[in-house]
Amino acid sequence: MIASVLPTYNRAPLTFVKGESSWLIEADGRRFLDLGAGIAVNALGHAHPKLVAALTEQAGALWHTSNLYHIPKQQELADKLVAHTFADTVFFTNSGTESCELAVKMARKHFFDAGQPERTDIIAFEGSFHGRSSAGIAAAGSEKMTKGFGPLLPGFKHLGWGDHDALDAAIDDKTAAILIEPIQGEGGIRPLPDQCLRGLRALCDEKGILLILDEVQCGVGRTGRLFAHEWAGVTPDIMMVAKGIGGGFPLGAVLATEAAASGMTAGTHGSTYGGNPLGCAVGCAVMDIVTDPDFLPEVSRKAGLMRQKLEGLVAAHPQVFEAVRGAGLMLGLKCKAPNLDVVNAGYAALIVTVPAADNVIRLLPPLTLTDDEITESITRLDRAASAIETA
Repeated sequence: MIASVLPTYNRAPLTFVKGESSWLIEADGRRFLDLGAGIAVNALGHAHPKLVAALTEQAGALWHTSNLYHIPKQQELADKLVAHTFADTVFFTNSGTESCELAVKMARKHFFDAGQPERTDIIAFEGSFHGRSSAGIAAAGSEKMTKGFGPLLPGFKHLGWGDHDALDAAIDDKTAAILIEPIQGEGGIRPLPDQCLRGLRALCDEKGILLILDEVQCGVGRTGRLFAHEWAGVTPDIMMVAKGIGGGFPLGAVLATEAAASGMTAGTHGSTYGGNPLGCAVGCAVMDIVTDPDFLPEVSRKAGLMRQKLEGLVAAHPQVFEAVRGAGLMLGLKCKAPNLDVVNAGYAALIVTVPAADNVIRLLPPLTLTDDEITESITRLDRAASAIETA
Protein backbone atom coordinates (compact mmCIF):
# COMPACT_ATOMS: atom_id res chain seq x y z
CA MET A 1 0.00 0.00 0.00
CA ILE A 2 1.36 3.42 -0.92
CA ALA A 3 2.27 5.75 1.93
CA SER A 4 0.02 8.70 2.71
CA VAL A 5 2.99 10.95 1.86
CA LEU A 6 3.96 10.27 -1.76
CA PRO A 7 7.18 8.22 -1.46
CA THR A 8 9.46 10.35 -3.66
CA TYR A 9 12.13 10.90 -0.98
CA ASN A 10 14.74 8.55 0.47
CA ARG A 11 14.51 9.99 3.95
CA ALA A 12 17.10 9.52 6.68
CA PRO A 13 15.75 7.91 9.86
CA LEU A 14 15.66 11.27 11.65
CA THR A 15 12.81 13.44 12.86
CA PHE A 16 13.84 16.94 13.82
CA VAL A 17 11.37 18.80 15.99
CA LYS A 18 13.20 22.01 16.87
CA GLY A 19 16.01 24.21 15.61
CA GLU A 20 18.23 26.62 17.51
CA SER A 21 20.70 28.67 15.46
CA SER A 22 23.15 26.09 14.02
CA TRP A 23 21.57 23.14 15.83
CA LEU A 24 18.77 20.69 15.14
CA ILE A 25 17.08 18.76 17.95
CA GLU A 26 15.81 15.26 17.15
CA ALA A 27 12.58 13.93 18.62
CA ASP A 28 14.62 11.78 21.02
CA GLY A 29 16.51 14.85 22.28
CA ARG A 30 19.81 14.42 20.43
CA ARG A 31 21.42 17.66 19.24
CA PHE A 32 22.84 17.69 15.70
CA LEU A 33 25.19 20.34 14.36
CA ASP A 34 23.53 21.43 11.12
CA LEU A 35 25.87 21.86 8.16
CA GLY A 36 23.02 21.44 5.70
CA ALA A 37 20.80 24.38 6.66
CA GLY A 38 17.89 22.86 4.79
CA ILE A 39 20.11 22.74 1.66
CA ALA A 40 21.30 26.35 1.97
CA VAL A 41 17.84 27.62 2.97
CA ASN A 42 18.28 28.51 6.65
CA ALA A 43 20.97 31.05 5.85
CA LEU A 44 20.65 32.71 9.25
CA GLY A 45 20.19 29.51 11.19
CA HIS A 46 17.08 28.24 12.91
CA ALA A 47 14.64 30.53 14.72
CA HIS A 48 16.71 33.70 14.22
CA PRO A 49 15.05 36.21 16.59
CA LYS A 50 14.78 39.00 14.00
CA LEU A 51 13.15 36.67 11.49
CA VAL A 52 10.79 35.29 14.12
CA ALA A 53 9.85 38.84 15.09
CA ALA A 54 9.26 39.92 11.50
CA LEU A 55 7.09 36.88 10.76
CA THR A 56 5.13 37.17 14.01
CA GLU A 57 4.43 40.87 13.53
CA GLN A 58 3.23 40.36 9.97
CA ALA A 59 1.19 37.29 10.92
CA GLY A 60 -0.67 39.38 13.47
CA ALA A 61 -1.52 41.99 10.85
CA LEU A 62 -2.17 40.37 7.45
CA TRP A 63 -1.33 37.00 5.89
CA HIS A 64 -2.60 37.25 2.33
CA THR A 65 -4.54 39.47 0.00
CA SER A 66 -3.36 38.82 -3.58
CA ASN A 67 -1.37 40.44 -6.34
CA LEU A 68 -4.57 42.16 -7.45
CA TYR A 69 -3.56 44.79 -4.89
CA HIS A 70 -0.44 46.62 -3.73
CA ILE A 71 1.52 44.75 -1.05
CA PRO A 72 3.70 47.12 1.00
CA LYS A 73 6.24 44.52 2.17
CA GLN A 74 6.61 43.25 -1.40
CA GLN A 75 7.44 46.76 -2.58
CA GLU A 76 9.88 47.21 0.32
CA LEU A 77 11.72 43.98 -0.46
CA ALA A 78 11.85 44.74 -4.19
CA ASP A 79 13.33 48.16 -3.42
CA LYS A 80 15.99 46.58 -1.20
CA LEU A 81 16.97 44.05 -3.88
CA VAL A 82 17.12 46.70 -6.60
CA ALA A 83 19.22 48.96 -4.36
CA HIS A 84 21.78 46.23 -3.62
CA THR A 85 22.02 44.44 -6.99
CA PHE A 86 22.26 44.93 -10.75
CA ALA A 87 18.50 44.59 -11.09
CA ASP A 88 15.95 47.18 -12.14
CA THR A 89 12.93 45.03 -11.37
CA VAL A 90 11.92 41.97 -9.33
CA PHE A 91 9.17 39.35 -9.57
CA PHE A 92 8.53 37.28 -6.44
CA THR A 93 7.96 33.54 -6.47
CA ASN A 94 7.72 30.82 -3.84
CA SER A 95 10.71 28.70 -4.90
CA GLY A 96 13.72 28.34 -7.15
CA THR A 97 11.72 26.09 -9.45
CA GLU A 98 9.18 28.86 -10.05
CA SER A 99 12.01 31.31 -10.59
CA CYS A 100 13.41 29.06 -13.32
CA GLU A 101 10.04 28.96 -15.07
CA LEU A 102 9.84 32.74 -15.20
CA ALA A 103 13.48 33.18 -16.24
CA VAL A 104 12.87 30.95 -19.26
CA LYS A 105 9.63 32.75 -20.16
CA MET A 106 11.24 36.15 -19.71
CA ALA A 107 14.17 35.38 -22.00
CA ARG A 108 11.93 34.05 -24.77
CA LYS A 109 9.42 36.89 -24.47
CA HIS A 110 12.27 39.42 -24.64
CA PHE A 111 13.27 38.24 -28.10
CA PHE A 112 9.69 37.76 -29.27
CA ASP A 113 8.94 41.38 -28.52
CA ALA A 114 12.25 42.42 -30.09
CA GLY A 115 11.13 40.95 -33.41
CA GLN A 116 13.26 37.81 -33.12
CA PRO A 117 10.70 35.12 -32.24
CA GLU A 118 13.02 32.41 -33.55
CA ARG A 119 15.36 33.01 -30.58
CA THR A 120 13.98 30.46 -28.13
CA ASP A 121 16.91 28.14 -27.38
CA ILE A 122 18.61 28.23 -24.01
CA ILE A 123 22.07 26.75 -23.48
CA ALA A 124 22.59 24.90 -20.20
CA PHE A 125 25.29 22.64 -18.81
CA GLU A 126 26.01 19.10 -17.66
CA GLY A 127 25.67 18.69 -13.91
CA SER A 128 23.24 21.57 -13.56
CA PHE A 129 20.13 21.64 -11.40
CA HIS A 130 17.37 24.18 -12.00
CA GLY A 131 14.44 22.63 -10.18
CA ARG A 132 12.01 19.83 -11.02
CA SER A 133 9.40 21.57 -13.14
CA SER A 134 9.06 20.86 -16.85
CA ALA A 135 11.41 23.71 -17.73
CA GLY A 136 13.81 22.85 -14.90
CA ILE A 137 14.33 19.23 -15.86
CA ALA A 138 14.53 20.10 -19.54
CA ALA A 139 17.23 22.65 -18.72
CA ALA A 140 19.23 20.12 -16.68
CA GLY A 141 18.73 17.39 -19.26
CA SER A 142 20.22 14.50 -17.29
CA GLU A 143 18.63 11.06 -17.53
CA LYS A 144 18.19 11.02 -13.75
CA MET A 145 16.02 14.13 -13.97
CA THR A 146 14.14 13.43 -17.20
CA LYS A 147 13.61 9.66 -17.54
CA GLY A 148 9.93 8.83 -17.73
CA PHE A 149 8.76 12.43 -17.94
CA GLY A 150 8.74 12.95 -21.70
CA PRO A 151 8.04 14.59 -23.99
CA LEU A 152 10.40 17.20 -22.65
CA LEU A 153 9.95 20.93 -23.13
CA PRO A 154 11.95 21.75 -26.27
CA GLY A 155 14.41 24.57 -26.76
CA PHE A 156 17.35 23.56 -24.55
CA LYS A 157 20.90 22.65 -25.58
CA HIS A 158 23.19 20.84 -23.15
CA LEU A 159 26.94 21.30 -23.11
CA GLY A 160 29.75 19.78 -21.07
CA TRP A 161 30.96 21.71 -18.05
CA GLY A 162 33.91 23.86 -19.13
CA ASP A 163 33.74 22.98 -22.85
CA HIS A 164 34.51 26.44 -24.26
CA ASP A 165 34.77 25.35 -27.90
CA ALA A 166 31.39 23.64 -27.79
CA LEU A 167 29.82 26.72 -26.23
CA ASP A 168 30.95 29.06 -28.96
CA ALA A 169 29.82 26.61 -31.64
CA ALA A 170 26.41 26.08 -30.01
CA ILE A 171 25.30 29.71 -30.29
CA ASP A 172 23.29 30.33 -33.44
CA ASP A 173 20.37 32.39 -34.72
CA LYS A 174 17.95 30.48 -32.48
CA THR A 175 19.85 31.09 -29.23
CA ALA A 176 18.15 33.31 -26.65
CA ALA A 177 20.26 32.83 -23.53
CA ILE A 178 22.92 31.00 -21.57
CA LEU A 179 21.74 29.61 -18.22
CA ILE A 180 24.34 28.66 -15.62
CA GLU A 181 24.97 28.37 -11.87
CA PRO A 182 28.06 30.31 -10.73
CA ILE A 183 28.63 27.36 -8.40
CA GLN A 184 26.92 24.06 -9.12
CA GLY A 185 25.32 22.73 -5.95
CA GLU A 186 23.63 19.43 -6.80
CA GLY A 187 26.37 18.91 -9.39
CA GLY A 188 29.00 18.57 -6.67
CA ILE A 189 30.05 22.08 -5.55
CA ARG A 190 31.75 23.02 -8.81
CA PRO A 191 32.58 26.75 -8.96
CA LEU A 192 32.73 28.47 -12.30
CA PRO A 193 36.09 30.31 -12.39
CA ASP A 194 35.75 34.10 -12.40
CA GLN A 195 37.48 34.38 -15.76
CA CYS A 196 34.96 31.95 -17.27
CA LEU A 197 32.02 33.96 -15.96
CA ARG A 198 33.58 37.11 -17.38
CA GLY A 199 34.03 35.25 -20.66
CA LEU A 200 30.37 34.22 -20.68
CA ARG A 201 29.30 37.83 -20.15
CA ALA A 202 31.50 38.98 -23.00
CA LEU A 203 30.23 36.20 -25.26
CA CYS A 204 26.59 37.06 -24.54
CA ASP A 205 27.28 40.71 -25.32
CA GLU A 206 29.07 39.80 -28.54
CA LYS A 207 26.28 37.50 -29.73
CA GLY A 208 23.40 39.69 -28.52
CA ILE A 209 21.93 37.08 -26.18
CA LEU A 210 21.01 37.08 -22.49
CA LEU A 211 22.94 35.72 -19.53
CA ILE A 212 20.76 34.01 -16.91
CA LEU A 213 22.39 33.14 -13.61
CA ASP A 214 20.90 30.60 -11.22
CA GLU A 215 21.92 31.82 -7.76
CA VAL A 216 19.24 29.87 -5.92
CA GLN A 217 21.82 27.97 -3.86
CA CYS A 218 24.92 30.18 -4.04
CA GLY A 219 23.25 33.56 -3.48
CA VAL A 220 22.23 35.69 -0.51
CA GLY A 221 25.64 35.89 1.15
CA ARG A 222 26.61 32.23 0.80
CA THR A 223 30.00 33.03 -0.82
CA GLY A 224 30.83 36.15 1.19
CA ARG A 225 29.27 38.52 -1.32
CA LEU A 226 25.55 39.16 -1.58
CA PHE A 227 25.59 37.20 -4.84
CA ALA A 228 28.35 34.96 -6.16
CA HIS A 229 28.69 36.66 -9.55
CA GLU A 230 29.91 39.81 -7.82
CA TRP A 231 33.33 38.19 -7.31
CA ALA A 232 33.83 38.18 -11.09
CA GLY A 233 32.86 41.82 -11.48
CA VAL A 234 30.10 41.11 -13.99
CA THR A 235 26.31 41.20 -13.90
CA PRO A 236 23.65 38.98 -15.50
CA ASP A 237 20.57 40.07 -17.41
CA ILE A 238 18.29 37.77 -15.42
CA MET A 239 18.94 36.04 -12.10
CA MET A 240 17.05 33.32 -10.25
CA VAL A 241 16.98 33.58 -6.44
CA ALA A 242 15.35 31.54 -3.66
CA LYS A 243 16.46 29.47 -0.64
CA GLY A 244 18.41 31.90 1.57
CA ILE A 245 16.33 34.96 0.66
CA GLY A 246 13.52 33.68 2.89
CA GLY A 247 15.74 32.35 5.66
CA GLY A 248 13.51 29.26 5.87
CA PHE A 249 10.23 30.77 4.74
CA PRO A 250 9.27 29.77 1.16
CA LEU A 251 10.36 32.71 -0.98
CA GLY A 252 11.99 33.16 -4.36
CA ALA A 253 12.52 35.89 -6.90
CA VAL A 254 13.59 36.69 -10.43
CA LEU A 255 15.77 39.79 -10.72
CA ALA A 256 16.26 41.42 -14.10
CA THR A 257 17.41 44.46 -15.97
CA GLU A 258 14.78 46.71 -17.50
CA ALA A 259 15.83 45.62 -20.99
CA ALA A 260 15.62 41.89 -20.27
CA ALA A 261 12.24 42.23 -18.58
CA SER A 262 10.73 44.54 -21.20
CA GLY A 263 8.38 41.87 -22.55
CA MET A 264 6.82 41.04 -19.21
CA THR A 265 3.82 43.34 -19.16
CA ALA A 266 0.50 43.08 -17.30
CA GLY A 267 -1.02 39.64 -17.72
CA THR A 268 2.10 37.85 -19.00
CA HIS A 269 2.90 36.16 -15.69
CA GLY A 270 1.45 35.80 -12.22
CA SER A 271 1.44 33.95 -8.92
CA THR A 272 -1.17 33.44 -6.23
CA TYR A 273 1.27 33.36 -3.33
CA GLY A 274 4.39 34.94 -4.82
CA GLY A 275 5.32 38.08 -2.92
CA ASN A 276 2.84 37.45 -0.12
CA PRO A 277 3.09 39.64 3.01
CA LEU A 278 4.47 36.88 5.25
CA GLY A 279 7.30 35.85 2.92
CA CYS A 280 8.27 39.41 2.06
CA ALA A 281 8.33 40.49 5.70
CA VAL A 282 10.85 37.73 6.42
CA GLY A 283 12.77 38.55 3.24
CA CYS A 284 13.10 42.17 4.31
CA ALA A 285 14.55 41.07 7.64
CA VAL A 286 17.00 38.73 5.87
CA MET A 287 18.16 41.52 3.56
CA ASP A 288 18.63 43.95 6.46
CA ILE A 289 20.92 41.44 8.19
CA VAL A 290 23.01 40.27 5.23
CA THR A 291 23.52 43.80 3.87
CA ASP A 292 24.81 45.11 7.20
CA PRO A 293 28.38 46.27 6.41
CA ASP A 294 29.86 43.94 9.02
CA PHE A 295 28.00 40.77 8.03
CA LEU A 296 29.54 39.56 4.77
CA PRO A 297 33.17 40.20 5.81
CA GLU A 298 32.46 37.93 8.78
CA VAL A 299 31.10 35.25 6.44
CA SER A 300 34.34 35.42 4.44
CA ARG A 301 36.48 35.26 7.57
CA LYS A 302 34.61 32.24 8.91
CA ALA A 303 34.73 30.60 5.49
CA GLY A 304 38.53 30.93 5.49
CA LEU A 305 38.76 29.39 8.94
CA MET A 306 36.47 26.52 8.02
CA ARG A 307 38.30 25.78 4.78
CA GLN A 308 41.66 25.73 6.59
CA LYS A 309 40.34 23.24 9.12
CA LEU A 310 38.74 21.12 6.37
CA GLU A 311 42.07 20.92 4.53
CA GLY A 312 43.54 19.50 7.72
CA LEU A 313 40.68 17.02 7.95
CA VAL A 314 41.31 15.83 4.39
CA ALA A 315 45.02 15.41 5.12
CA ALA A 316 44.22 13.40 8.26
CA HIS A 317 41.87 11.00 6.44
CA PRO A 318 43.24 10.35 2.92
CA GLN A 319 41.27 7.10 2.66
CA VAL A 320 37.98 8.93 3.16
CA PHE A 321 38.46 12.38 1.63
CA GLU A 322 40.18 13.60 -1.50
CA ALA A 323 39.83 17.40 -1.61
CA VAL A 324 37.97 20.51 -0.47
CA ARG A 325 36.14 22.55 -3.09
CA GLY A 326 33.77 25.49 -3.25
CA ALA A 327 33.69 29.11 -2.14
CA GLY A 328 32.65 30.94 0.99
CA LEU A 329 30.37 28.79 3.11
CA MET A 330 29.30 26.76 0.09
CA LEU A 331 31.86 24.00 0.50
CA GLY A 332 32.20 20.43 -0.62
CA LEU A 333 34.30 17.47 0.43
CA LYS A 334 35.19 15.28 -2.53
CA CYS A 335 35.16 11.79 -1.05
CA LYS A 336 37.08 8.58 -1.75
CA ALA A 337 34.70 6.58 0.40
CA PRO A 338 31.10 6.53 -0.87
CA ASN A 339 29.64 9.91 -0.04
CA LEU A 340 26.44 8.43 1.39
CA ASP A 341 28.58 6.41 3.81
CA VAL A 342 30.13 9.69 4.97
CA VAL A 343 26.72 11.36 5.33
CA ASN A 344 25.41 8.41 7.37
CA ALA A 345 28.54 8.28 9.53
CA GLY A 346 27.95 11.97 10.13
CA TYR A 347 24.48 11.26 11.43
CA ALA A 348 26.01 8.82 13.90
CA ALA A 349 28.44 11.59 14.92
CA LEU A 350 25.52 14.01 15.29
CA ILE A 351 26.32 16.21 12.31
CA VAL A 352 24.18 16.93 9.25
CA THR A 353 25.69 17.18 5.75
CA VAL A 354 24.13 16.90 2.29
CA PRO A 355 25.16 14.53 -0.53
CA ALA A 356 25.77 15.76 -4.07
CA ALA A 357 26.94 14.41 -7.42
CA ASP A 358 30.57 13.51 -8.15
CA ASN A 359 30.83 11.69 -4.79
CA VAL A 360 30.77 14.96 -2.84
CA ILE A 361 29.21 15.91 0.46
CA ARG A 362 27.99 19.49 0.74
CA LEU A 363 28.69 21.69 3.73
CA LEU A 364 26.17 24.54 3.67
CA PRO A 365 26.06 25.78 7.26
CA PRO A 366 24.15 28.80 8.50
CA LEU A 367 26.11 31.96 7.71
CA THR A 368 25.83 32.73 11.42
CA LEU A 369 27.93 29.67 12.38
CA THR A 370 30.34 30.57 15.21
CA ASP A 371 34.07 29.85 15.40
CA ASP A 372 33.44 27.34 18.18
CA GLU A 373 30.85 25.59 16.03
CA ILE A 374 33.31 25.43 13.14
CA THR A 375 35.79 23.70 15.45
CA GLU A 376 33.08 21.37 16.72
CA SER A 377 32.01 20.53 13.16
CA ILE A 378 35.55 19.40 12.31
CA THR A 379 35.62 17.29 15.46
CA ARG A 380 32.42 15.55 14.46
CA LEU A 381 33.47 15.07 10.84
CA ASP A 382 36.74 13.62 12.11
CA ARG A 383 34.77 11.20 14.26
CA ALA A 384 32.67 10.19 11.23
CA ALA A 385 35.75 9.64 9.06
CA SER A 386 37.43 7.57 11.77
CA ALA A 387 34.34 5.38 12.02
CA ILE A 388 34.48 4.70 8.28
CA GLU A 389 38.19 3.84 8.46
CA THR A 390 37.65 1.31 11.25
CA ALA A 391 34.45 -0.21 9.89
